[in-house]
Amino acid sequence: MFEANTLAVIFVSLMGLSILLYAILDGYDLGVGILLPLDQKDDSDTMIASIGPFWDANETWLVLAVGLLLIAFPAAHSFIFKELYLPTAVLLISLVLRGVAFDFRAKAAFSHKPTWNKVFKAGSLLAALSQGYMLGMYVMGFEGTLAAYSFSILSAFGVAAAYSYIGACWLIMKTEGELQKQAVLWAQKSGLICFIGVVAVSLVNPLINPEVYAKWFTWPNTLFILPLPLMCFTLFIFSHIQLKQLPKENDKGCWRPFVAAVVIFTLCFFGLAFSFFPYIVPNTLTIWETAAAPESLSFLLWGTIIVVPVIFSYTAFSYRVFWGKVQELRYH
Repeated sequence: MFEANTLAVIFVSLMGLSILLYAILDGYDLGVGILLPLDQKDDSDTMIASIGPFWDANETWLVLAVGLLLIAFPAAHSFIFKELYLPTAVLLISLVLRGVAFDFRAKAAFSHKPTWNKVFKAGSLLAALSQGYMLGMYVMGFEGTLAAYSFSILSAFGVAAAYSYIGACWLIMKTEGELQKQAVLWAQKSGLICFIGVVAVSLVNPLINPEVYAKWFTWPNTLFILPLPLMCFTLFIFSHIQLKQLPKENDKGCWRPFVAAVVIFTLCFFGLAFSFFPYIVPNTLTIWETAAAPESLSFLLWGTIIVVPVIFSYTAFSYRVFWGKVQELRYH
């Protein structure tokens, strides 16, 4: 059906799309968890309600991404998770904590609810930090140096800030009143940290990777790729201007910061993808070297053609059903 190289590109593209959608969709609900106030009961309930119909399904994209890595690039899967064993364990534990806390905060005794709020907040923060640390180690090529560990720690806090930023923008779009005003302040503060993190990664990545530097600053690549950081910078300014004007009468334009955050996430992802392609492990393994047998990929492609549209469909349907301002979260 397809050549081996074409199949490798198809599967790495699907995996990249899954990672991007996970970062956006689960990113905002992790951000809401990170921002969860522990001393404001009504605000906590409203914030949880804003992600209630979506948060569990959002993690489907993470499962799909890891599954595609395993079946399409098994050698890369073994290498990456061998290097990231501990942060992966922390991520899984934190996601379990979030799931347990989400249910128990509503079903446990009233006096225990603040405790489960703390568990949900801690699980969200741990998940974001672990993902940021893994991203930092990936960018640094899994080096075991002090510089790599230091950069990965900074990346961990950068990703937590980015998730807080998109989470705050989600709350601006989904809530009203004092909570919406509070979310605007959260978005302004976390957006600044997120901007600093994006600039840091954009500077460090070409400096530590000569091949990345050559890709970005070789003609004609420069003509096509340099607009990405310029667009990203412009969107941060646009978002900052919009946030200073919110909330508006009739809630006009409350969706603009969230859309700007989504586009920023997308541009950053494409920048990283362009930087490392065709390497699936930076400077070590390419997609061609680690791809499964063409016969296996051809067979798996048929399943992917069925599964991915189904996931897209129920995701779109759930957002369509629960669109609009948040309503009280109820358990039946």
